[in-house]
Amino acid sequence: MSLKPVESLDIADLEANPVWQFESDDASGETLVRPVKNIPVEKLAGKLVGTEIRFANGAKAWALVGNIDAEKPRLTEHFLTLSIERDGAWFHLARYHDVDFADRGPDALSQFLGLQVDEVFPISVDVRPYAKGNPAALASVVRKEPRERLSRAEIIALAVP
Repeated sequence: MSLKPVESLDIADLEANPVWQFESDDASGETLVRPVKNIPVEKLAGKLVGTEIRFANGAKAWALVGNIDAEKPRLTEHFLTLSIERDGAWFHLARYHDVDFADRGPDALSQFLGLQVDEVFPISVDVRPYAKGNPAALASVVRKEPRERLSRAEIIALAVP
């Protein structure tokens, strides 16, 4: 089993193995992942998918996508995580409900990419080749502003069934 620190994943890793499973390693204190060989996967819980995403201007970039609920598009819409690669560096996009949204939100991502916000958003994400489930949850769009802005209490209620 080839475990890697999640921070060390690169494009070559994602091209070779698009789906990665989180593994616990209390001894090292690192967040480790291992490649998943049997694709498409039944569930995406505890997994990241490395895939190309498409920006509003049609440009593509590699991304690590997480927190996808393969059956519930609404959960995916609010909780999907997106880490985007550019020139060997990763940008971890904060969502509207994240505490660091001001520092890592859409404007900061646009600066990281050297593009205008309207050239970046909406971002199309499609992990259907790698997982089974509801196509509406597996092919989604990340908007600059959410279609539905939930309160903190609503976010918590949505996250805890």
